[in-house]
Amino acid sequence: MSERYWEDVQVGDVFQGPGITVTDAHLTNWAGLTGDWTSLHLDAEYAASTPFGGRIAHGPLTLSLSLGLLTQTGVFGNVVAWLGLDEVRAKAPVHLGDTIRPVAEVTESRPSSKPGRGVWTLAYRTLNQRQETVMTFSSGFLIRRRDS
Repeated sequence: MSERYWEDVQVGDVFQGPGITVTDAHLTNWAGLTGDWTSLHLDAEYAASTPFGGRIAHGPLTLSLSLGLLTQTGVFGNVVAWLGLDEVRAKAPVHLGDTIRPVAEVTESRPSSKPGRGVWTLAYRTLNQRQETVMTFSSGFLIRRRDS
């Protein structure tokens, strides 16, 4: 994992995660894990009759994939705690076969009230293969400081 500490990241830094192509297995496994068996995600005949024209990924699945894909950059090796999510917006559907990838910009970096810790806030954009933004959100993290 990354040896990046709070001091190593500045406001304006951008991290890009790898992509993943969303498949039927993602939707089925997510539904089984969460109990979200909504027809829009799992019933091809029903979904074809909607304005989306076919099955689409669950919004929380897209969010979770975005968070998870960014961890593959190694930037979170010194995370002490995840602080939460804000401003989650689904901007466009993620269809079966779409490839998504997260891009996150550091929008805040400040010392924490806890000794030896700092806080990062990242603004995420999840892009599809056409570089269209399909989701946005922000997320906060408590990070070890080098001097801890």
